[in-house]
Amino acid sequence: MAFPPVDEQLKVLRRGVEEIVPEEDLADKIRESRETETPLTVKLGCDPSRPDLHLGHTVVLRKLRQFQDLGHRAILIVGDFTGMIGDPSGRSKTRPQLTLEETREHGQTYYEQATRVLDPDKTEILYNSEWLDEMTFSDVIELAAQQTVAQMLERDDFKQRYEANQPISIHEFLYPLAQAQDSVHIEADVELGGTDQRFNLLLARRVQEANGQDPQVCMMLPLLEGTDGSEKMSKSLDNAIGITDAPEDMYGKTMSVPDDLIYRYVELVTDIPTEQLPKIKQFAEANPRQAKAQLARRIVEMYHDEDAAERAEEHFEQTVVKGGVPDNIPEYALETEEGKEVGLLNLMRHAGLTDSNSEGRRMIEQGAVTIDDEKVTDTGRYIDVAEEAPFVLQVGKRRFARIVPAENGEA
Repeated sequence: MAFPPVDEQLKVLRRGVEEIVPEEDLADKIRESRETETPLTVKLGCDPSRPDLHLGHTVVLRKLRQFQDLGHRAILIVGDFTGMIGDPSGRSKTRPQLTLEETREHGQTYYEQATRVLDPDKTEILYNSEWLDEMTFSDVIELAAQQTVAQMLERDDFKQRYEANQPISIHEFLYPLAQAQDSVHIEADVELGGTDQRFNLLLARRVQEANGQDPQVCMMLPLLEGTDGSEKMSKSLDNAIGITDAPEDMYGKTMSVPDDLIYRYVELVTDIPTEQLPKIKQFAEANPRQAKAQLARRIVEMYHDEDAAERAEEHFEQTVVKGGVPDNIPEYALETEEGKEVGLLNLMRHAGLTDSNSEGRRMIEQGAVTIDDEKVTDTGRYIDVAEEAPFVLQVGKRRFARIVPAENGEA
């Protein structure tokens, strides 16, 4: 294929990037790629310990998609083998190890969700157990000899744990080396990652050179703040917008993002043309409410469709702005015998209003659960559905279910 001019490619690829090491090499690689009509091999490693993707993950995925659209080769490496070690990046303690079966299962889920951003027809997926599991102990010793303990302790997380006299297992030192070996195996021209992966990505350059390869260019993308506006987006912190979230949840969560992050979200997680960004930044500063609503619609359209975005906006206006109950809320029919009670935590979970009993308990403690507009305060509450239903159960501002006995609906 005919690759776009070098300057045009660089303009696209520099958008939203925190750091490129070394930047001049990226231009050289793109120039050589055009001259030889050979696509660059661009690598992104994914951690299979977190199979549910959110907008924070899409920052780097969107960069990989840009490489695809420019005609380059995108390789998604599922760390099923390295997942058994556990990435120590940013960790204050050793991460629990996963089994190969667990990492493979999570990796497939990751791929299925990632291809909602990537072009599935142009995405190669590889599992690094295919080559790492074949290495002999002699191979591992040879690989480990390419890095000193002092160099390993330059990593902030290792350094902090060492100075705090916290344990560091030897196998954790092998993680960045194994990740580097991935780059050697596929002869990566470019590797993408978050800023927390800087050490790992740069280490791969040294290991590639030791193996007689041209070192890869490292492109570090920023870590997107969550809806709380301060911490990195994470489902465990309850500040994430999942790419598989229902349209209403996706829209509502986006509307809760602090005003000063509107432009950052537009730049990093949408496909709005770069030349339009300055005007959007001005608009967001002058009209944050309208700008955020446009952002929310855009995100829902990206992962659902235009009709879903319109319904989500109407739902938000009805439930949050006007404080009412939506007209068309899902109905949940529960089959119970009269006099037999069901725990409210279980009811919320089975009705799809919470993912777990612990989330339900937390929502009740936060005063975010109501039954027919009456706030629930007892986390141990039981309900006789046959006696008390029908009623509207609300969790948070956007999640509703009309609870009815089985005889009044489908069981």
